[in-house]
Amino acid sequence: MRSTTTRTAAAALSALAVLLTPTTAHAAASSGGTIALPVRDALAELPVRAEDRNRYERTKFRHWIDADRDGCSTRNEVLLDEAVTAPEQGANCRLTGGSWYSPYDDTYFTAARALDVDHLVPLAEAWDSGASTWTAKEREAYANDLDDARALIAVSAASNRSKADQDPTTWMPPASGYRCTYATDWITIKTRWNLTIDQAEHTALTDILDDCPNAPVDVTLAH
Repeated sequence: MRSTTTRTAAAALSALAVLLTPTTAHAAASSGGTIALPVRDALAELPVRAEDRNRYERTKFRHWIDADRDGCSTRNEVLLDEAVTAPEQGANCRLTGGSWYSPYDDTYFTAARALDVDHLVPLAEAWDSGASTWTAKEREAYANDLDDARALIAVSAASNRSKADQDPTTWMPPASGYRCTYATDWITIKTRWNLTIDQAEHTALTDILDDCPNAPVDVTLAH
């Protein structure tokens, strides 16, 4: 099942990194280290670079694997974890019943088939922002990231397909009350995976955060 605990032996770095200034936190905390800083500082830390989608193919991110071999794919692990009312789990992790809340559009659902599991930072966006240089295993880890609950989210199929591979420059959740959380989580996942942002994305996120609390970003680095 989905884990929210720290998995690495780098815990000794965590306490130190939390105390560091934003500029030095990223330098000191390597993969497995933890950093904590206000979201506006986290945004300022993300490198601003032009994006490049050259050679992108979705198949380069192997996803919906069964990493723990319990019969449930990554998609179903998220659905089980995020259910408001737990579904029944049948053979081959077939889910029946249950209910879910889609924060993108502030809507409840009672059928798993009505939901998509969204990569909060889409696979294509990750590719544009640095994942094109990763190994296949690193891209697989990104596409199946169950260790940070913000990375994958169960939402309505309609809202997920409306979003597609867009970034906050051109798409934000229809539910306006969720937008601050969405922008903060976007920055958190980019920080977790050491991804870049482009200038338009930086401007859009800055504008969004102007109307949001300067919430803390507390994240374990994966890359």
